Amino acid sequence: MSRIQEKFAALRAEGRGALIPFLEAFDPDRDTSAAILRGMPAAGADLIEIGMPFTDPMADGPTIQAAGLRGLAAGATLAGTLDLVREFRAHDNATPIILMGYLNPLLAFGIPHFCARAADAGVDGLIVVDLPSEEADLLAPDAAAHGLDIIRLVAPTTSDERMRQVLQGSSGFVYYVSIAGITGTRTASAGELAVAIPRIRRATKLPIAVGFGVRSPAQAAEAVRLADGAVVASALIDSMAAGLDEGRATPQTVDGVLDQIRGLAHAVRQARQEKVPA
Repeated sequence: MSRIQEKFAALRAEGRGALIPFLEAFDPDRDTSAAILRGMPAAGADLIEIGMPFTDPMADGPTIQAAGLRGLAAGATLAGTLDLVREFRAHDNATPIILMGYLNPLLAFGIPHFCARAADAGVDGLIVVDLPSEEADLLAPDAAAHGLDIIRLVAPTTSDERMRQVLQGSSGFVYYVSIAGITGTRTASAGELAVAIPRIRRATKLPIAVGFGVRSPAQAAEAVRLADGAVVASALIDSMAAGLDEGRATPQTVDGVLDQIRGLAHAVRQARQEKVPA
């Protein structure tokens, strides 16, 4: 079993869902992002999603676009992002790491080379936002050869027929983009999730994680009552960015993000036992 499979199996046995926090590599600088990454598991992260900064992130809202620009200004590269994962693995060999990004940088790096380097660094899965299922063979053979899960995106607008096609060859988990639009702009209601999640379950046995609009502990709890995981991205980056001093990290930056993750983790762990206040 992959780390991702093992983690979801363990959480299923515990009777709870997963918290999947996001950070953008090198945001606001390399050392700060490395420190946040290193502290996430102890703060309650079950899996971790790392954004690979790119100049044209078409699915990302203003918050993550700004995070990517800060990361690029700080010197982020694909090789540098993989080095962050490699350093993390020196201290943590259990927490699954998923890289999220876009196809163009991977093509420029070289798909076979990237997949080999990613697996060697300790990456477990890849989310390539703009890779359509019709062109999955650009990535799938090399990812499979190196044991990397390809995590596919499903949206509210995805038809049942299209969903079956998208999920062919998918592994790890399904990422449910819970809103029609870019990241961090609004939140799906509990009623919307109650309709969407069972529809996805009819198409796959993979775990389902809800993202693109989960901001608060209460929303994360609602997501894992219905699905298997909650991805929190923009809310964490917003809080971190608000505490920067003219774009630079302060002594409180890392602790502030990790404290926010602790609050989210507590809500996720209690979600199936009690209602969490908004």
